[in-house]
Amino acid sequence: QVQLVESGGGLVQAGGSLRLSCAASGRTFSGNAMGWFRQAPGKEREFVAAISWSGGFINYEDSVKGRFTISRDNAKSTVYLQMNSLKPEDTAVYYCAARRGSTSRRNKDDYDYWGQGTQVTVSS
Repeated sequence: QVQLVESGGGLVQAGGSLRLSCAASGRTFSGNAMGWFRQAPGKEREFVAAISWSGGFINYEDSVKGRFTISRDNAKSTVYLQMNSLKPEDTAVYYCAARRGSTSRRNKDDYDYWGQGTQVTVSS
């Protein structure tokens, strides 16, 4: 089992920045690929970014490319999502996820463990 706890969400004006963190505990973290997903009210949970266990392979959803950066620190068992140039349409609950495999994936069904989510609200 892997337990995931997100932090760093909040209210920010459009154009601002936030940094989300996801602390993992439990079984080995460094062997797991990690992902960030988000869910806005009334919408499906959607992919945002993913990173392989080594950090060498990274994927982004098209709308966040160039604005968001995913990274990980295996020594701290933590994955980050740096979000810059935030837009009102980025408003959602952001979830951290881990998968047993080492390769990054875009499909939420490929992930085995989920955090409780952290709210990000971007005002116009």
